Amino acid sequence: MKDLLSEVNQCYDILTKGGLILYPTDTVWGIGCDATNAAAVEKIYTLKQRSNSKTMICLVANDFMLEQHVEKVPELAYDIIDLATKPTTIVYESPKGVAANLIADDNTLAIRVATDQFCQFLIKKFKKPIVSTSANIAGKPTPNSFKEISSEILKGVDYIVNLDRDKINSTPSSIIMLGNDGTVKVIRE
Repeated sequence: MKDLLSEVNQCYDILTKGGLILYPTDTVWGIGCDATNAAAVEKIYTLKQRSNSKTMICLVANDFMLEQHVEKVPELAYDIIDLATKPTTIVYESPKGVAANLIADDNTLAIRVATDQFCQFLIKKFKKPIVSTSANIAGKPTPNSFKEISSEILKGVDYIVNLDRDKINSTPSSIIMLGNDGTVKVIRE
């Protein structure tokens, strides 16, 4: 627990300064930053060598934080969050209070309520959503474990979390798009 809290504090300092962290999430290892800081978001696009028209996921700590960053959370979202048996990211319409360069051209944003302890602690302390994008250069495969992360990525972040480095997790989250008109579309199972 002491290790967990000291890692959270290290990450908090980096995120507050607009830096990038490499951290274990409830799915794969992710590159993260303050989701409200456009300059920090831009650093991730640059590191991943991807155009910022490709969107990234944001992690929030709970339903309350989710509601702060979406104009209107469809009722169905709560059922999906409560009933999902694996980490599930939902794409919402009309996000708010995040960096403009995180929002897709169609005015949507993918958000997941984080379920693992480290992410929960970090986001609650930071009090803002954090970006979570796979730790790879655009077009390269998503690393399933820490040891598969390329040196370019390792050198490009400001801090690497020293937890769960042996864990192998090859499953990215499911992604579901929920329209405010009640439409539901599965983007990634």
